[in-house]
Amino acid sequence: MVNVIKPELTSYGNSFGKSPGNRVDSTIPNGDINRDSLNKIDAAESTELTDFERVISNYVLGRLGHPVVKVELSDFNIKQAIHTAITKLHYHAPRWNTQMMTFRAQYNVNLYEIPKYILDNIDFVGYKKNFLSVQSQAGTLEFDFFIKYFQENFLFTDFSMGDFYLLQSHLEMTRRILGNDGSWDVIDGRYLQVYPNPQYSGEEVIIVYRAINSESIHPAYLNWIQNYALAVSKETLGQIRGKFRTVPSPAGGAQLNGSELIQQAQSEMQKLERELVDELEEPPLISWG
Repeated sequence: MVNVIKPELTSYGNSFGKSPGNRVDSTIPNGDINRDSLNKIDAAESTELTDFERVISNYVLGRLGHPVVKVELSDFNIKQAIHTAITKLHYHAPRWNTQMMTFRAQYNVNLYEIPKYILDNIDFVGYKKNFLSVQSQAGTLEFDFFIKYFQENFLFTDFSMGDFYLLQSHLEMTRRILGNDGSWDVIDGRYLQVYPNPQYSGEEVIIVYRAINSESIHPAYLNWIQNYALAVSKETLGQIRGKFRTVPSPAGGAQLNGSELIQQAQSEMQKLERELVDELEEPPLISWG
């Protein structure tokens, strides 16, 4: 039987609002975005919108003409659109949504149960890292490699960032194999595995992850979610109205705009996704090991 525990937070706690000293659990902190239920809602269940979702729903309905124009969307339809938008932004969430958590490892236990809202967007785990050391100083492996590589025909001529990045990646792997630096893996999307095994209880592990907090979300990101949810809602509404091109009436019938809504929605979603990647998402970070 593999020993798996829910770790205890250190005095630093969790920047997402957990109190120090508590066990890490899946309770949604501060923000009311339940990531465990994203895209898993059931039409048979009664659909309830959280306060955050209601703000977005009111925006979507208002942009679609409600209450002047009847909008044939239920809370379930709008909640689906909101989940799609949050998932998209959460996947590409910039570093402005960075959160941190620290917990205490236990002796000879290397598997810890961590909430999905953390593991789904984990960036870095600091375990057995000497953060205070200065790398590339004389006498170190980094220094020897650096001098050997860049003094032989490469010093200030034909400098390649790609070559230097590959060098640093090689040094990181060498340190892991020959040194005592800790490493980590995410197992089954539910557990954090750290190795080598902790040699005493109380070793601190630092997790850096990205998570959207509805209480502190930047207005620009909130507006992006609103606009993307609006585009998805437009597509759904277009499919609903597309079932009937004309609605009979005493005046000769009303023409519905289902196909136009679908075209608008697809164009807006492509534009918003491009905006997310080009303007909101930061480029990949270059790690020096």
